[in-house]
Amino acid sequence: MNAHIETTLFNIGGTAPSGQPVDADSLKAALRTLGGGVSIITAGEGENRTGATVTSATALSVEPARMLVSLNRTSSTWPIVERHGHFGINIVGADHEELANQFAGRGGLRGPDRYRGAEWTTAVSGAPLLLGAVAAIDCTVEEAIERHSHVIVIGKVQGIRTGTGHSLLYQDGRYHAVPR
Repeated sequence: MNAHIETTLFNIGGTAPSGQPVDADSLKAALRTLGGGVSIITAGEGENRTGATVTSATALSVEPARMLVSLNRTSSTWPIVERHGHFGINIVGADHEELANQFAGRGGLRGPDRYRGAEWTTAVSGAPLLLGAVAAIDCTVEEAIERHSHVIVIGKVQGIRTGTGHSLLYQDGRYHAVPR
């Protein structure tokens, strides 16, 4: 078996191969090419709830069941997750594009107003979960690692509910439905 091995030099000093410094805009442009599944992270209770639309939710481990999500430290969502010690990962489908926009902050909705226009239930942990989500995962915070602008939140899975449909994807600044 012949394998082609390509040597890539990684410059730890923070400059691109062209000698130009690596900047946030360049990194964002590179990451926009990577499609990601869309999830709505929910946290809090009653009038003290909020959430965010992310593409950063992923499994850390299936045994034991642990999820990972990266939240901006300056967002309204992280303090609520930290205070309540729970969060829901609501994997959304193509019919939830408007809701994903609401939780992304488009239209100016904040806090509990982001929950408008959808049906919700309360999980065992206390986290709000979207009825009709492709899947919903209830988590309690196991660990939070603050690094730079974000917090990596590791969640212990308390429950899982699966629905129907295909997850919504986000790439190049647009949503994409997975064809059936």
